[in-house]
Amino acid sequence: MNIKELIKKESLSVPDKPAVVYGDKHISFFQLKEGSFKLANYFIETGIGESHRIAVYLPNIPEAIISFLATFSIGATLVPLDFMLSEEEVIDFINHSEAKLLIIQGKRGINLENIRRRCKGLKGIIGVETESEGCILWDEIFKKSSSCQPPVNFDDEKLALILYTSGSFGHPKGVMLKYRHLDNPVRVLDYFLKASNKDIFLCAGVPFSHLGGLDYILSMIWYGATIVLMQRFSPLEFLKNIERHRVTLFWIVPSMYTAILSLKEYGKFDLSSLRCAVVFGAPSSPYLLKKFHRLCPNAHLLNGWGMTETSAPNCVLPLDSRKIESIGRFVPWMEVKIVDERGRTLKENEAGELWVRGEGVMVGYYKQPELTREVLTEDGWLKTGDIAKFDEEGFFYIVGRKKDMIKVGGEVVFSTEIEEKIYAHPKVKEVAVIGVSDKLRGEVPKAFIVAKEKEGLSEKELKVFLKERLAHFKIPHYLEFINELPRTRTGKSTKKY
Repeated sequence: MNIKELIKKESLSVPDKPAVVYGDKHISFFQLKEGSFKLANYFIETGIGESHRIAVYLPNIPEAIISFLATFSIGATLVPLDFMLSEEEVIDFINHSEAKLLIIQGKRGINLENIRRRCKGLKGIIGVETESEGCILWDEIFKKSSSCQPPVNFDDEKLALILYTSGSFGHPKGVMLKYRHLDNPVRVLDYFLKASNKDIFLCAGVPFSHLGGLDYILSMIWYGATIVLMQRFSPLEFLKNIERHRVTLFWIVPSMYTAILSLKEYGKFDLSSLRCAVVFGAPSSPYLLKKFHRLCPNAHLLNGWGMTETSAPNCVLPLDSRKIESIGRFVPWMEVKIVDERGRTLKENEAGELWVRGEGVMVGYYKQPELTREVLTEDGWLKTGDIAKFDEEGFFYIVGRKKDMIKVGGEVVFSTEIEEKIYAHPKVKEVAVIGVSDKLRGEVPKAFIVAKEKEGLSEKELKVFLKERLAHFKIPHYLEFINELPRTRTGKSTKKY
């Protein structure tokens, strides 16, 4: 994806159209071009070029969008860092990625002098609303720098991103994606959702350091569409923004749908502008999604699948399908197969590990060749770690994660199946199921339950409910009621208890 040319194109074709709406601030495509190119030219003037890495440690604010686009405009490698990371983690990722420049907004617990001292490879630090000795002020750059198109030749095979991800399990890994990989998300949205410049996207708290957040920026610049940007997810403000800005499309994780449906006033808003509402990032509850669909019956409610390692999304439910329990079909430019533990290809309705190959698959993990070899075969297949199956019509279903399998006395149980049945209880707000050691059976399921406010739910009541819906060995051996589930930054349950 040639970001520089796309920025130029949109600034000429729709200069006054809002590219970003952030509270009361409206940033036009012309203003976006001016800011992105000024910052890009500053990079070049200070010796930062296409061979360098630029780390960005900012929340979801307009300055983050400009930083991303400026980095892409000079063909450099972007290293987006989650704004929830600690100082120690920020230092580790800067050093591991070998970043030459850091763009940062200060916050409590972050010492810029300590970062500068311990990150020897940094040539400079740009501070957004942050003053510190040796730190270049963001506003000063835009007073002096040129907004001319940066004189850099585009190369699709250059490294565009190092995205640090750990998913729900494991240690952080630096996923490497080239500039050609940036085309995949927007091509998928075009193929399945028919996205266009008439769409208004709502980005609500999905961090730009995550591919789900970055996809909003790529969609904006590819389609010439508007992003309504929320720095943090608030279910009430989310609904207000849909109504106020006539939002047509968004993608959020299941926990956000849960939060919306927990509001007393959730049914009072006009959501008629919605064209598509997508769930991503974690196994979803069809019951939950169908309940949300009652708020916007004319919208397409869609499930999807993808990973950072596959420049997600890659699989989306077609607009004319009602199989909300399915993640849909894969794009034609990606090969897919389901394999057993011996690597043999399985047939329809047989559950096994999902393997994918094609244009979206990553280069590998940065400076982690052994880990790369564990998940990428020599002939290009990525072992996703997801257990899936497909039906007679070619629709795929996620059964669970390999690490999410619970072996109860030789029987394989997936936590997602148990979670779905528990979700059906009217007093349950959220649930996460894990496997715990058991001397007799090897493993047994344990469920962590978040009950709805002011709803009394007992262990006995829930077990009686589940006896009618689950085989005996699938019913959680232990039930623990808690106030909230621990989550990753993107809202997925970490299942680290």
